[in-house]
Amino acid sequence: MTSLNSHGLRFAFGTLTVLPVRVTRWDRETARAGMLCAPLTGLVVGVLAAVPGSLFLLFGSGPLLAAVASAAVPAALTRGLHLDGLADTADGLGSGKPADDALRIMKQSDIGPFGVITLLFVLLAQVAVLQQLYAQGWAQGAVAAAASGVVARLALTLASRRGVPAARPEGLGAAVAGTVPAAGAVAAAAAAVAVCAGAGALLGGYGALRYALAALAALAVAQLLLRHCVRRFGGVTGDVFGALAETAATVTLVGLALG
Repeated sequence: MTSLNSHGLRFAFGTLTVLPVRVTRWDRETARAGMLCAPLTGLVVGVLAAVPGSLFLLFGSGPLLAAVASAAVPAALTRGLHLDGLADTADGLGSGKPADDALRIMKQSDIGPFGVITLLFVLLAQVAVLQQLYAQGWAQGAVAAAASGVVARLALTLASRRGVPAARPEGLGAAVAGTVPAAGAVAAAAAAVAVCAGAGALLGGYGALRYALAALAALAVAQLLLRHCVRRFGGVTGDVFGALAETAATVTLVGLALG
């Protein structure tokens, strides 16, 4: 079990980040352990995203620059793959084509108008919310950046649960689709939401409730997107995983900006 956990962590960090971690096993058992560890990779990415934003603010920059820095780090730590997946998924869904044609569009290297528009508004929303929160203090922005990273990767854990098929026989989607048992997905979700609520509690007031509700709202929206993608494409792909992560992160931040 200890060996599997070690390989699972390697799988999670090696496939979901650009951190120098070598994936030594690529079987279904390791994929299951890796996707259960996905929220942990989100926590690491989120904390790393919070660092430059907080430092910019503490050294005298405005909240806008801090927000841009925090939004840029997750993109850099994933080589932009999640954003690319979001754009490709938007192009596939927006095409209105049958599943095979939509999947072909998603595999093309260029980005169409639906993808460009979606990227634009998602990144604008992320930066706008982070600016609002950093304007309230470095801790508000930093905790939000960390929480959004956790929820983004938790959406991937839930999308890997049993019963969710892969749209293609190859790629990351096929490697992880259906690997996570329902009980494991529920446990991971409960733990991640509890971590978010605990982080919110550190900010005082109704922070715990706000963070828990924002995380739950983000997961609900991600599940709706997942169901739509499965219905349209016949299952999940690596691009769909990227779209789910960016959607969950953005909805989490928007939820924290309200109330």
